[in-house]
This record gives sequence, structure tokens and C-alpha cells, in this order.
Amino acid sequence: MALPAERTTCSCQNKVKDMSQADFGRHEIELVEVQMLALMSCRSVFGPLQPLQGARITGSLHMTSQTAVLIETLTALGAEVRWCSCNIFSTQDHAAAAIARDSAAVFAWKGETLQGYWWCIERALDWGSGGGPDLIISDGGDAILLIHVGVKAEEAYENTGSLPDPASTESPELQIVLTIIRDGLETDPKRYHKMKERLVGVSEATATAVERLYRMQANGTLLFPVINVRDTVAKAKFQNLCGCRPFGPDGLLMATDVEIAGKVAVVCGYGDVGKDCATALRKSGACVIVTEIDPIRALQALMEGIPVLTLEDVVSEADIFAVTAGGSKGIITVDHMRKMKNNAIICNIGPFNNAIDMSGLETFPGVKRVTFNPQTDRWVFPDTESGVIVLAEGRLVNLGHPSSVISSCTFTNQVMAQLELWVERDTGKYEKKVYAMPKHLDEKVASLHLAKLGGKLTKLSKEHAD
Repeated sequence: MALPAERTTCSCQNKVKDMSQADFGRHEIELVEVQMLALMSCRSVFGPLQPLQGARITGSLHMTSQTAVLIETLTALGAEVRWCSCNIFSTQDHAAAAIARDSAAVFAWKGETLQGYWWCIERALDWGSGGGPDLIISDGGDAILLIHVGVKAEEAYENTGSLPDPASTESPELQIVLTIIRDGLETDPKRYHKMKERLVGVSEATATAVERLYRMQANGTLLFPVINVRDTVAKAKFQNLCGCRPFGPDGLLMATDVEIAGKVAVVCGYGDVGKDCATALRKSGACVIVTEIDPIRALQALMEGIPVLTLEDVVSEADIFAVTAGGSKGIITVDHMRKMKNNAIICNIGPFNNAIDMSGLETFPGVKRVTFNPQTDRWVFPDTESGVIVLAEGRLVNLGHPSSVISSCTFTNQVMAQLELWVERDTGKYEKKVYAMPKHLDEKVASLHLAKLGGKLTKLSKEHAD
């Protein structure tokens, strides 16, 4: 796919929807900055030192007004940035336009096709001469995946002289990826090897991607160091609690205007997100049921007074189905959907698009799709004339987190991880492994936010410390 990239007044490449929205985007970014206390602290504390001077950073993460503050924090610390979104529906076009005009290269627009999505990732990784980025900020791992698949393809091409055939796979998404890699091989057969060699490291924020990276480490295929910013204390204690809990039902209300009170809601998965999603639905008056594969989490749910059943037990009785087990494939199948109540609502509160069997639904013989709100579709089965309502085409539905929560957790963790990787790039401290976020950096994130709120920590005396 060859889309024309443009340049803005800051000489940054971009492919955004409407550059005329840049002024509106700038106004919103300025409002958001006031709430993103920890990131703004990063600018004041680290900005004068320019610790990221000379660093090329590629970001593959939702392109929103909050992300814009992250991007401009990185540039304020000296980095050069190229950005793409990790979700085809999450981009705020006005924010993308403002950043593309003022600060960094952006390749993102709301409603990208799959082909456009992977083209944007490829463009964000392409720094021209000298290979790719020095660092990657990742949410979902797709940019990381593209490099790993590209390196394998280049090795196969070197050994056999043949290019990978996209038609060799049944996955439409992998076909697109292989096509992009094949086109790159024709012009530079070492393109992804150059990216691998230049990369200092990656910070990753999504649980499923982190698990995949740990597996790659175990089998010896991980190509560069990774800092896991998903499993940090700051994120676990604040983002899921203050983000998913109030904003989980928000996607339901905005898309369908459904009255949650009195409805039977099934939460698939009782992890960190599932717990807060279940709490939010219960506070909204829903009768919540949990499905779970882990006996400890299932016991936690029961001790909270929440029934734990299988999906098959409740599929024909529930009104709302919320999938929170990010990355698990086919949790809700097309056969489940056929057994659901008419107009049962299905949404995904996990990061990927494979938990709900959208492929099976889209290819079901005679099924009809009726769109009555943006990213809100009713799918009607021909034999029953009843249908289900699917939100965001099975992708992440709860994109709203308060700006202060994102700032104090994931985004500031990302900045601190990038600083750590860049400062230690020549010391050999980080090998081709996945590392937990160092505790002192996690505490620094909380301290940056705490100071802006006027909080003061009690200091232990030597007697107490001993």
C-alpha cells in the first residue's frame, strides 16, 4: 500500500485525516496538559538536561490528546519522534493534526483499514537512512511484531532467494504484513536487520504483548531488550482502579444509551480490568456474572458476592457481555452469539480484536449488518431474525481514562523506561530480555505526580529506617 505522506510547517512527515483541525487539537492538548501532572513534572525536572537528545523514538500507541502530551514530553526531553496508533478507532483526528503540524511525524487517522493500519506502523518505523528507531514505545506489540517477522523474512530471503508469499497464510492481517515486508525486501533486503541492530530497547504496556515477549525470551527469539511497564505497581494500583472502573460502562452508554440497571451482565475474565469492570457494572445496577478459568480469581469473585458460571450457562439469559481477557482468542464465538437474546450487547474491554469471533460473524451465511451509530452495529441472523449489537467491531471499547490517571501511570512509566534504556544503552545493563520496571523508577513516577498534588512524604529517622 503506497499512501502519499505530506510535510507540515515543522518539516514532519504525516498522514492524518484533516490538517485544518490542528488549531482545535492544540486547544484540547493545552487543556489536557493541566491534568497530566506527572508528565509536566517530567518536563520541568528533566527538560533542562535534555537526556533524550539524539534519540529516535517510534511510538505505536493510541493517538489522542493525552498521547499528544506524552509525545511533546519526549520531544521536550530532546527526542525526535514518529508516531502511529495501535488501534484503528482510537485516533482523535484533531490531536493527530496538531502534533503533525507542531511536533512530530504522525501517521494515524480514525477508522483506518487494516491495510492502512499496518502501513502507518511501517511508516512510523521508517527513519530513512541509518536504519529505524533507537527506541520504541509500544501498546500491543504490533511494531515489535513487524520487526521480528521482517527479520525472519530477510533471513529466509538470504538463504533461499525467494520472497515470502502473502497468499501462504489464511490470515488477512498477516497477508498485509507479509506484503509490506516483501515490498521492503525488494528495495533493501537488510531493512529490518538494520532496525534490529539500531534498536536500544522497547517499553511495552499491554499484558498480552508482554506475555508474548516473555515467550520469545524463553525460546531465544527476542531481538532487543524490553522493559515491561504493564506490571508496575503504579499502573496496577491507579490506572485500572481510576480508569476502567468509572469508564468501563461509559462505552456502553455512549454507543447504545442502554439502561444498565436491572440488566444481566457477564464479565469474561476477573483480572485487574475485569474486577473493576464488574464493580462498575454492579454500581450501575446490573446483575453481574463472571466467567473465569483461574480458580483463585473465581474464588475472589465468589467472595465478592458475584456468581461464577460458564458462558454456556448464561449465554441465552444475559443482556450485556463484556470481555476483559485481553488477547485470548475466540472467547465469544459466533455460535454463542446465535444463542443470545435479541439485541444482546457485546463489547471488548481488552486491547486486541480477537476475543470476539468477528470473522465468524462477518462470514456467517446470510447475516445482515446494520450500523446505527459510529462503531455500533446490529448483526441479524437470517434464520431467527434476531440480532446482537457489537461495539467497536470487537475492538477495545473503553478508550476514556482521566488524563491524570494516564499521566501518573502508563505514560510517565513509558517516559522513565525510555530514559532508563537510553541512558544505559552503552553499559550492557540490559540484554535481550524482558525486564520488570525498576522499583525506584516506579516510585519516581508516583513522586512526580505526588509533588504536583501538594503531597509530602514522611521521612524515616535513622532509628526507624534501621
